[in-house]
Order: sequence, then structure tokens, then C-alpha cells
Amino acid sequence: MKALTLRGVSKRFGDTVALDRVDLEVGSGELLALVGPSGCGKSTLLRVVAGLLGADEGEVTVDGAVVDDGTDRTDPERRHVGLVFQEHALFPHLTVAQNVAFGVRSGSRRQREATRDEWLERVGLGAHRARYPHELSGGERQRVALARALAPAPTLMLLDEPFASLDPNLRARLRADVVDILRAAGTPAVFVTHDQGEAMAVGDRVAVMRGGRVEQHAAPVDVFHDPSNRFVAGFMGEAAFLPIVGNGEGATTELGPVDLPGERRPTTVAMIRPDDVTFEPVADGTAEVVGAEFRGATWCYTLRLASGALVQSSRSHLVRAGRGARVRVSLVPGHRLVAVDGDEPAPD
Repeated sequence: MKALTLRGVSKRFGDTVALDRVDLEVGSGELLALVGPSGCGKSTLLRVVAGLLGADEGEVTVDGAVVDDGTDRTDPERRHVGLVFQEHALFPHLTVAQNVAFGVRSGSRRQREATRDEWLERVGLGAHRARYPHELSGGERQRVALARALAPAPTLMLLDEPFASLDPNLRARLRADVVDILRAAGTPAVFVTHDQGEAMAVGDRVAVMRGGRVEQHAAPVDVFHDPSNRFVAGFMGEAAFLPIVGNGEGATTELGPVDLPGERRPTTVAMIRPDDVTFEPVADGTAEVVGAEFRGATWCYTLRLASGALVQSSRSHLVRAGRGARVRVSLVPGHRLVAVDGDEPAPD
């Protein structure tokens, strides 16, 4: 049984189409990362699943039960869905322990207290049980919110950019902790983020949205290396696009062959990521280094090819090349370019 199924779900706000016939599934115990540019419908989708908004059309099924068919809707509190938002939404007048215990309604008093204490320990806040939210750090408050949502044993967790307000180092640590907790509990989850790297790190699968639609729904490695179209290719990571000559097995680009099953359409181009490209300085090189961005462990060089096309190359921090240097560009051994369709670039 799927933890969550959406079939043809649509939602409008006046003339604005927020969700456009969305189909989506989350398997039992699966973590799905939902990613896309601002305004693409990610948070609206989460709120429809939670019951905070009603679908205009389509069907939402949670743990085998239809909770919204566009007409009849199950109340949010009866969907057995846990929610964690960026804003924490803790009760300021309740202690940490009281916040976590708030949603635990089943069992005897002793059983409810045992559940509360178990989740306080799981999120590492047993020693802070008597504190109030204003006495906690941002990361600690988010742990309380997670424990409160998980303590009632929901059949599905929904997390809407829960770490967006945290600094990068804390964000990475807390994200890893949350994923570990969800996996240990076996709780399926939909994790909304605008951060592509976070989506690929968290999700068993990634759903990429644009304009209220799911453009691709696949494993992170497939979304990154085999994108369904040019929008997904550009949104999920740095990419340049080169013209293709020929079709089928003979298809090639300025930098070498490209995987192109079938016939090439007018909008088909070859995707090339920075880790696909290498170069060596040579006096008669046909390419030129026109930019260099230091990223700590690596440099990202921008190279202008003989045709005038720009590509990026990710190299070790030990590889130094100055602007204006002439270079010979090639593909990293074992890398092959992938063809993608679509003439619309990803947003900045």
C-alpha cells in the first residue's frame, strides 16, 4: 500500500493555477523530496495533502484511504498526518515536554508519558524537557516540532522547508538527524525544499515541480544525470547545453559523442555538467579560460570553446589556471553527454 497517492490533483486561486493535474506517489517508508522554484506549487501541494486546503479536482489518498476527492474531504485532524513547518509553531506557554505530549492522545497516562519521554530522548532533548521554546536555539525548537509531530505515530510526515531559517552547518547536521529519525521510525515523508542539493541528499526519490506540475519524479541520481527535460537539467545543477550534430549512435557535439536514442528534435541539446569537463593548458589550445570561481575544495572554471559556447569545468583546488589561458578541453574519461529536450531554461 502506498503511503500517499495523488491522482489528477488541481488547485486554483482565482485565475492562478497552483496545482495542475498532479500525479504523485510515496511508498511505504519512503522519503520523497519535493523541489522546485518559488511559486511552483510545492507548499500548496503539501497543504492539500494535510487538509489545510481542499483540492478542486482529483483524488488524494493517504495510507489507502481517500481523504479528498475534490468534493468530500476528511478533516486534517483525522488524516493522521504529521506536520513540521519552517516556523516551528510551538506553543510558547508550554514546556518542551508539554509540547511533545500535546498530540499524544491514545493509551493510559503512563503510556502517553512513556511515548513523550521516548521522543524527547530520540531528538536529544531529554535534558531540556522543562524549558520553554524561547529558551531554546532554532535547531532545538525544530527538534521539538519534529518530536511533537512524530509522537502520535502518524502514517505520513509532511515537512515544509523545516531548516530554511538555520545556518548552513546547523542545517546540515539537523537534516541528517531528522532523516535518521524518520528512517528509524519507518515513517514515510514528503520533504519540501528549494535547495537542490538538500533534495538529493534527503530523498529516496525527488519530484521536481514547475508551474504546478511535476516535471520529473525519480531517484536523485536519475534526476541529476538523466533529466527529463532542459528545465530539470538546469534546475537540478549547473549545466551548459551544446548543439548536437547527427542522430542516433552518430550524434556528437563540439566536445564529443552524446547519448541520443531515436531522432533528434529541433529543441534537443546536449547537457554538460562541470564534472564532465577537463582541460589542459596548451599554447595552441582552441579554448580559453574566461572565469574562475574558488569553492574551497574545487575551482569552477568557465571555458569559452572555439564555437563561442561557454562550459564549466570543476577541478581540484590544486589545479590553477589564469584567466586568458589557452587550453585543450575534453570530456572526463568515462563521461558521456546526455541529450535533453526543451527550449525553456531553468529560472535563476
